[in-house]
Amino acid sequence: MTRHPSEPARGARFVDSVVRVAAPPPVPTPLLISFAGLPASGKSTIAKEVARSLRAAHVRVDTIEVAVGRAEGTAAATNGWASPPGYEIAYDVAADQLRLGVPVVADSVNPLRESRDAWRSVGRAAGARVLEVEVLCSDPDEHRRRAEQRAIDVVGLIRPTWDDILERRYEPWERDRTVVDTFSITPDEAAEVVLTAVRGKS
Repeated sequence: MTRHPSEPARGARFVDSVVRVAAPPPVPTPLLISFAGLPASGKSTIAKEVARSLRAAHVRVDTIEVAVGRAEGTAAATNGWASPPGYEIAYDVAADQLRLGVPVVADSVNPLRESRDAWRSVGRAAGARVLEVEVLCSDPDEHRRRAEQRAIDVVGLIRPTWDDILERRYEPWERDRTVVDTFSITPDEAAEVVLTAVRGKS
Protein backbone atom coordinates (compact mmCIF):
# COMPACT_ATOMS: atom_id res chain seq x y z
CA MET A 1 0.00 0.00 0.00
CA THR A 2 1.33 3.43 -0.90
CA ARG A 3 2.29 5.58 2.05
CA HIS A 4 0.71 9.01 2.24
CA PRO A 5 3.32 11.80 2.09
CA SER A 6 2.32 13.03 5.52
CA GLU A 7 2.59 9.57 7.09
CA PRO A 8 5.91 8.88 8.85
CA ALA A 9 8.15 6.23 7.41
CA ARG A 10 8.54 2.96 9.27
CA GLY A 11 11.12 3.28 12.02
CA ALA A 12 11.13 7.07 11.89
CA ARG A 13 12.09 8.83 15.09
CA PHE A 14 10.20 11.87 16.31
CA VAL A 15 11.95 14.81 17.86
CA ASP A 16 9.85 17.37 19.62
CA SER A 17 10.93 20.86 18.66
CA VAL A 18 9.93 24.17 20.13
CA VAL A 19 10.33 27.30 18.08
CA ARG A 20 11.31 30.05 20.43
CA VAL A 21 10.29 33.49 19.24
CA ALA A 22 12.14 36.31 20.90
CA ALA A 23 9.93 38.93 22.48
CA PRO A 24 9.98 42.19 20.54
CA PRO A 25 12.13 44.89 22.11
CA PRO A 26 10.20 47.45 24.14
CA VAL A 27 9.17 50.57 22.27
CA PRO A 28 11.33 53.43 23.58
CA THR A 29 9.70 56.44 25.17
CA PRO A 30 9.00 58.69 22.18
CA LEU A 31 9.99 62.33 21.90
CA LEU A 32 8.08 65.16 20.25
CA ILE A 33 9.84 68.45 19.61
CA SER A 34 7.24 71.04 18.66
CA PHE A 35 8.76 74.06 16.93
CA ALA A 36 7.13 77.46 16.52
CA GLY A 37 8.25 80.71 14.94
CA LEU A 38 7.55 83.19 12.20
CA PRO A 39 8.72 82.54 8.64
CA ALA A 40 12.40 83.40 8.02
CA SER A 41 13.27 83.17 11.72
CA GLY A 42 15.50 80.16 10.99
CA LYS A 43 13.04 77.63 12.36
CA SER A 44 13.10 75.04 9.56
CA THR A 45 16.90 75.15 9.23
CA ILE A 46 17.23 74.33 12.92
CA ALA A 47 14.43 71.75 12.86
CA LYS A 48 16.09 69.83 10.03
CA GLU A 49 19.45 69.79 11.78
CA VAL A 50 17.87 68.59 15.03
CA ALA A 51 15.95 65.87 13.16
CA ARG A 52 19.14 64.77 11.43
CA SER A 53 21.03 64.58 14.73
CA LEU A 54 18.28 62.58 16.46
CA ARG A 55 17.38 60.44 13.42
CA ALA A 56 13.87 61.77 13.92
CA ALA A 57 10.95 62.14 11.55
CA HIS A 58 10.80 65.72 10.27
CA VAL A 59 7.09 66.56 9.92
CA ARG A 60 6.87 69.90 8.13
CA VAL A 61 3.51 71.60 7.69
CA ASP A 62 4.72 73.67 4.69
CA THR A 63 5.48 70.48 2.75
CA ILE A 64 2.09 68.97 3.59
CA GLU A 65 0.16 72.11 2.66
CA VAL A 66 1.93 72.47 -0.67
CA ALA A 67 1.13 68.81 -1.45
CA VAL A 68 -2.52 69.29 -0.44
CA GLY A 69 -2.74 72.36 -2.67
CA ARG A 70 -1.15 70.50 -5.56
CA ALA A 71 -3.58 67.59 -5.16
CA GLU A 72 -6.57 69.91 -5.04
CA GLY A 73 -5.34 72.05 -7.90
CA THR A 74 -5.19 75.15 -5.77
CA ALA A 75 -3.02 76.48 -2.98
CA ALA A 76 -4.86 78.65 -0.47
CA ALA A 77 -3.34 80.43 2.48
CA THR A 78 -4.18 78.63 5.72
CA ASN A 79 -3.63 81.53 8.10
CA GLY A 80 -6.89 82.20 9.89
CA TRP A 81 -8.59 78.93 8.93
CA ALA A 82 -10.53 77.24 11.69
CA SER A 83 -8.82 73.95 10.91
CA PRO A 84 -5.87 74.27 8.51
CA PRO A 85 -5.50 70.93 6.68
CA GLY A 86 -1.72 70.93 6.92
CA TYR A 87 -1.85 70.94 10.70
CA GLU A 88 -4.56 68.29 10.95
CA ILE A 89 -2.61 65.95 8.67
CA ALA A 90 0.65 66.68 10.47
CA TYR A 91 -0.87 65.82 13.86
CA ASP A 92 -1.93 62.37 12.64
CA VAL A 93 1.33 61.64 10.79
CA ALA A 94 3.30 62.61 13.89
CA ALA A 95 1.09 60.45 16.11
CA ASP A 96 1.74 57.41 13.89
CA GLN A 97 5.50 57.87 14.24
CA LEU A 98 5.38 58.45 17.99
CA ARG A 99 3.38 55.28 18.57
CA LEU A 100 6.21 53.39 16.86
CA GLY A 101 8.74 55.00 19.18
CA VAL A 102 10.14 57.25 16.44
CA PRO A 103 11.10 60.74 17.63
CA VAL A 104 9.32 63.54 15.78
CA VAL A 105 10.39 67.09 15.00
CA ALA A 106 7.25 69.08 14.20
CA ASP A 107 8.10 72.07 12.03
CA SER A 108 5.44 74.76 11.64
CA VAL A 109 4.75 78.41 12.37
CA ASN A 110 2.52 77.10 15.16
CA PRO A 111 1.17 80.60 15.76
CA LEU A 112 -1.79 80.03 18.04
CA ARG A 113 -2.39 78.60 21.49
CA GLU A 114 -4.83 76.20 19.81
CA SER A 115 -2.13 74.68 17.59
CA ARG A 116 0.41 74.59 20.42
CA ASP A 117 -2.06 72.78 22.67
CA ALA A 118 -2.89 70.37 19.83
CA TRP A 119 0.77 69.44 19.34
CA ARG A 120 1.20 68.89 23.06
CA SER A 121 -1.93 66.72 23.14
CA VAL A 122 -0.56 64.60 20.27
CA GLY A 123 2.61 63.97 22.24
CA ARG A 124 0.89 63.22 25.52
CA ALA A 125 -1.59 60.83 23.90
CA ALA A 126 1.39 58.82 22.61
CA GLY A 127 3.12 58.86 26.00
CA ALA A 128 5.89 61.05 24.58
CA ARG A 129 8.18 63.54 26.18
CA VAL A 130 7.25 66.92 24.70
CA LEU A 131 9.69 69.77 24.18
CA GLU A 132 8.30 73.06 22.89
CA VAL A 133 10.71 75.37 21.07
CA GLU A 134 10.12 78.94 19.92
CA VAL A 135 12.53 80.30 17.33
CA LEU A 136 12.82 84.04 16.77
CA CYS A 137 15.12 86.64 15.28
CA SER A 138 15.23 89.56 17.68
CA ASP A 139 16.66 92.03 15.15
CA PRO A 140 13.95 93.25 12.73
CA ASP A 141 16.44 94.36 10.07
CA GLU A 142 18.14 90.97 10.02
CA HIS A 143 14.79 89.19 10.02
CA ARG A 144 13.67 91.26 7.03
CA ARG A 145 16.91 90.58 5.18
CA ARG A 146 16.44 86.84 5.65
CA ALA A 147 12.81 87.03 4.56
CA GLU A 148 13.73 88.82 1.34
CA GLN A 149 16.78 86.72 0.48
CA ARG A 150 16.05 83.22 1.71
CA ALA A 151 15.90 80.33 -0.72
CA ILE A 152 12.72 78.28 -0.81
CA ASP A 153 13.45 74.58 -0.39
CA VAL A 154 9.88 73.29 -0.85
CA VAL A 155 8.92 73.22 -4.52
CA GLY A 156 5.70 75.17 -4.97
CA LEU A 157 5.89 77.05 -1.68
CA ILE A 158 5.23 80.77 -2.12
CA ARG A 159 7.73 82.88 -0.19
CA PRO A 160 5.90 85.26 2.15
CA THR A 161 6.78 88.93 1.85
CA TRP A 162 8.02 90.94 4.80
CA ASP A 163 4.58 92.56 5.04
CA ASP A 164 2.98 89.10 5.10
CA ILE A 165 5.19 88.18 8.04
CA LEU A 166 4.45 91.39 9.93
CA GLU A 167 0.71 90.97 9.44
CA ARG A 168 0.63 87.31 10.37
CA ARG A 169 -1.30 86.49 13.50
CA TYR A 170 1.12 85.14 16.08
CA GLU A 171 -0.03 84.88 19.67
CA PRO A 172 2.39 85.44 22.56
CA TRP A 173 3.34 82.32 24.49
CA GLU A 174 1.80 81.77 27.91
CA ARG A 175 3.92 78.89 29.17
CA ASP A 176 7.51 77.78 29.49
CA ARG A 177 9.35 76.72 26.35
CA THR A 178 12.88 76.70 25.00
CA VAL A 179 13.53 80.01 23.23
CA VAL A 180 16.18 80.21 20.51
CA ASP A 181 17.17 83.66 19.23
CA THR A 182 18.92 83.17 15.91
CA PHE A 183 20.10 86.77 15.49
CA SER A 184 23.63 86.27 16.83
CA ILE A 185 24.24 82.51 16.66
CA THR A 186 24.81 80.06 13.83
CA PRO A 187 22.29 77.37 12.84
CA ASP A 188 24.57 74.70 14.33
CA GLU A 189 24.75 76.60 17.61
CA ALA A 190 20.98 77.04 17.60
CA ALA A 191 20.47 73.32 17.00
CA GLU A 192 22.79 72.57 19.91
CA VAL A 193 20.61 74.72 22.19
CA VAL A 194 17.66 72.49 21.31
CA LEU A 195 19.66 69.27 21.64
CA THR A 196 20.86 70.38 25.08
CA ALA A 197 17.25 70.92 26.09
CA VAL A 198 16.40 67.44 24.78
CA ARG A 199 19.13 65.92 26.93
CA GLY A 200 17.67 67.79 29.89
CA LYS A 201 14.31 66.14 29.18
CA SER A 202 15.79 62.62 29.34
